Amino acid sequence: MSTSMRVMELVNFGDADTAFAARELSRPAPGPGQVLVRVLATSVNPLDLQTRRGDYRDQVALPTVIGNDVSGVVVGTGPGADDFRPGDEVWYLAPVFVGQGTYAEFHVVDQALVARKPAGLSHAEAAGLALVGVTAWEALAERAGVKAGERVLVHGGAGGVGSAAIQVAHALGAEVVTTARPKDHAFVTGLGADTVIDFSAGDYVPQVRELGGVNVVLDTVGRDTLTRSPEVLADRGRVVSIVDTPEPQNLLAAWSANATYHFLFVSPGRAKLEALGRLIEQGELRPDIGAVLPLADIAEAHTLLEGGSVGGRRRPRGKIAIAVQPEGG
Repeated sequence: MSTSMRVMELVNFGDADTAFAARELSRPAPGPGQVLVRVLATSVNPLDLQTRRGDYRDQVALPTVIGNDVSGVVVGTGPGADDFRPGDEVWYLAPVFVGQGTYAEFHVVDQALVARKPAGLSHAEAAGLALVGVTAWEALAERAGVKAGERVLVHGGAGGVGSAAIQVAHALGAEVVTTARPKDHAFVTGLGADTVIDFSAGDYVPQVRELGGVNVVLDTVGRDTLTRSPEVLADRGRVVSIVDTPEPQNLLAAWSANATYHFLFVSPGRAKLEALGRLIEQGELRPDIGAVLPLADIAEAHTLLEGGSVGGRRRPRGKIAIAVQPEGG
């Protein structure tokens, strides 16, 4: 058996077409409590774009392998890793900025972060859902504590986290309001949104106020969208933002609403994946995969996700999954 593996390594900060290089690295070995996973699929996320551009260069030493989503098969276990056996199909969100990333044929991870892949999902679908699904669940179920009968506003409902959040909020029994461009209105309605506000038509605040305000805002956009979020809150409302924003916030409006704020940097964990798995099994959560590209085309995946075009091809709606290895290989 080969002791090496193929990776796409981040070698330069900056543009996608000069950032990555194909490399052969030593295959990692699982330590105590860890499993070695043959990565069949990963995906690209906005976090990957930010990392590649150098937004987090103080936390990322080059060269490195980035990426955080995994769906694959266990091929080895370390001492004390008794929850899984070789051959188990698993999915997980790898820790951010810790160790090797997932643009690689093999990955080592603590077994506590791993869950069995839902049988109804392909590996590309599972990889495309891991980070965005865990983010949506942590934001709405754990941080905001959404309850049945509450009204939730999801900013950017057609995006990766937004589309998962609409489904999670709906499954939790909430009335779901979302913002989206007109071309995406049918899509987000199909996910479970009860009210859709035109993302491009100007101020969303009056339209949400006409509904009577909301109990929870999930912000995936930042900037002025986040700053104005407390203006639509009902009393004791909650705002959860996944955006690292330098803009000052409207804390006077937040104060008048007795608001609670959460700024979320997602943390992985098996319990969150298992909660998502139950929603998947119940038919209440499904991934939206817009394209599947091979690992060798990771630069193209980044370019498309940023809104650029490659060979006339433009960004698809939905997640861009990466097929790392053939499933039967």
